[in-house]
Amino acid sequence: MERSTRVSVFESDNPSEIQLIKSKLDDAQITNTVENNYLTFTTTPTATSLKLMVDLEDEKKAFEIIDTYIQQSANQ
Repeated sequence: MERSTRVSVFESDNPSEIQLIKSKLDDAQITNTVENNYLTFTTTPTATSLKLMVDLEDEKKAFEIIDTYIQQSANQ
């Protein structure tokens, strides 16, 4: 069984933003997963950071989709 390298392409503590970008990656047929990591040091112990992870070979395409989303959000 071949193991693939997974990389983080987007991080946020806003679950709705993660879900929106996840759906955009799903629409582009990019396999992705959400990882939930506890933040430490400068944040409260209950704060979490969500990460969208994709296969390394899909990283460039995922970043293009995310960049487009961020630019559209900034222009609204």
